[in-house]
Amino acid sequence: MKNTHVEQLLCVSLLILSLLPGKIECKSSPFNDNSQLVLPESYDIGWMKALDGNTLLSDLTLPGTHDTMALHGGPAAECQAWSLKDQLKAGIRYLDFRVFASENTLYLMHGIVYQHSTFTDALTTLKAFLSEFPSETVLARIKPELLDKSKVQILLENLIEGDSNIWIKSTLPRLDDVRGKIVFVQEGSFRLGVPLMETDKKGDYKVTHIIDKEKTTLQNLNLAMNECGGNSVTLTYSSGTGIGTFEGMFLTPKKVAEKIDPWLYDYLQMLYAEGSASCLGVVAMDFPGFDLIKTVIKFNY
Repeated sequence: MKNTHVEQLLCVSLLILSLLPGKIECKSSPFNDNSQLVLPESYDIGWMKALDGNTLLSDLTLPGTHDTMALHGGPAAECQAWSLKDQLKAGIRYLDFRVFASENTLYLMHGIVYQHSTFTDALTTLKAFLSEFPSETVLARIKPELLDKSKVQILLENLIEGDSNIWIKSTLPRLDDVRGKIVFVQEGSFRLGVPLMETDKKGDYKVTHIIDKEKTTLQNLNLAMNECGGNSVTLTYSSGTGIGTFEGMFLTPKKVAEKIDPWLYDYLQMLYAEGSASCLGVVAMDFPGFDLIKTVIKFNY
């Protein structure tokens, strides 16, 4: 009987503690859909300062986000929980901007859904972050969307004219060449920056069965390992959606990430423990949590 009373008292005490105000730090997770950033204790925001500055960008393993600014538009459109500023603080170093040019403004989009921000806003955030953490570099992929895609590069060139803190050359730099700078990545009609090699094939983002997405991601990561160190940045997406398909119609980007992120975390932990991979290129994710981001980062050490 005494043991029963002790157990009940312990449960009540834990419940009271959970309701107390104040900051309670919970164990991080491979998946995150909480918009509030609470950095784990001793989290190293400027993690790139420990890397050899002679390393080519194509030899780095970088955590990235797919559709970086897709925070609005409902379950079918939302791919991230943290703001751009918070993604950077969490360790993300590859960003995927979908940009629509209208008149003289570069709007950030996810398809036809406006993401309540412009590329000028994003640029201000990136520069502020790199000013505070000059050991870092951030790769930015600019993907023109919707109508008159060629206009995106024209407006962007006007916006960054004379800016020495943005790398627009096609030659692949070493890390020391671009610390404190933004590195543009070429995409389609956008031809500024370093070349990009995507491991994903057409249609890989469509998910009808999670296990098939796991197999595809595994194949693409294996390909990325073989392509590291070349003349282009290698990119693999772990993200996906079933929206637009019949079998996977309820698999929103978040639903896919809830399954894929923990699987990816376990696979990368195993790969790291085996020592069978030294570089994975860019791994672009939806709703990544701290555990997953840190696991991608440690392939650099």
